[in-house]
Amino acid sequence: MQDYQSVKVLHHSLPPFAPLVPIPLLPFLALILLAATFALTFYFSTLPKHTFPIHETAVASTASILAGFGIVALFCSAGVYV
Repeated sequence: MQDYQSVKVLHHSLPPFAPLVPIPLLPFLALILLAATFALTFYFSTLPKHTFPIHETAVASTASILAGFGIVALFCSAGVYV
């Protein structure tokens, strides 16, 4: 196991964290993703119901994925880094 000083030197030598998406773009990204989620949710609720719902499942899955990323972007833009 390394001692404290070597870990401290290693910590200070590493570059700081840099996110892939710039922080000022997060509110716009959240708005776009959540707006698309609400649009797909409305579209899903107006689809005719079939016995084999492949189209319904695809639309609902896409809306769910967009909502997940949109909520994370919204939290990060508010300063709650998850």
